[in-house]
Amino acid sequence: MGIVCRVCMHHCNLESGQFGLCRARKNEGGVVVCANYGSITSLALDPIEKKPLRMFYPGKMILSVGSYGCNLRCPFCQNHQISMTGKDVADFTYISPADLAAKAAAAKSMGNIGVAFTYNEPLVGWEYVRDTAKLVRAEGMKNVLVTNGTAHLEVLEEILPYIDAMNIDLKGFCEEYYRELAGDLQAVKKFIVRAFAACHVELTTLIVPGKNDSDSDMVAEARWIASLDSEIPLHITRFFPRYRMLDAQATEVKDVYRLAETARKYLKNVFVGNC
Repeated sequence: MGIVCRVCMHHCNLESGQFGLCRARKNEGGVVVCANYGSITSLALDPIEKKPLRMFYPGKMILSVGSYGCNLRCPFCQNHQISMTGKDVADFTYISPADLAAKAAAAKSMGNIGVAFTYNEPLVGWEYVRDTAKLVRAEGMKNVLVTNGTAHLEVLEEILPYIDAMNIDLKGFCEEYYRELAGDLQAVKKFIVRAFAACHVELTTLIVPGKNDSDSDMVAEARWIASLDSEIPLHITRFFPRYRMLDAQATEVKDVYRLAETARKYLKNVFVGNC
């Protein structure tokens, strides 16, 4: 008899010893555990604008940390070497929450304001995010989450008290497109609404030719965002061939700027990236 993982809408039914679709959660002794807890694959001190966050402590640095695993299957993933792998493949080092918080504090002299959970999908290992974020907050520092927003609200509530800002990927505004990525648009919208009520939120949409590059899709997306608040920052970024889309063409720069102008009809803070 399996046990169901409740972190996201996939509801993976896991037999004993089995990992979920995310490759980061596992049925261990009849309990779903965070198998990637403290397994750090990437650690770097970055400008906060790289998250991307443009309206949250601009000009500051933040210690960015990632593990392995993801609950989406984007064929263009730029971090697929870690997000699409599991414990048996990923190259990682164990860093406890206390050690990571200490590293963040030690980097204050270099302009560091806290920790950003990023690179892979942090919420497939939300327990580590929660435990670390508590300690980072105790150091008087900030916590940033960079996420695809594909998690149940119960998971979000576990970490929200300790998160100061998020960048949430809004892949597009079409249910069919989200299904291609193994996602759920409605789940992401609910996530965004709740997150925005509790912390600073910026959104990012990667424009993939032939997938989410129509004016009508951008109008629908921008209108919905504006219905929450027209000042929510939206980053519109350019696709480059990656992972399983190496034979695709990069997004035309003119198309990125066109869609940014479309979004600006409804939103006050629209930023263009990767151009």
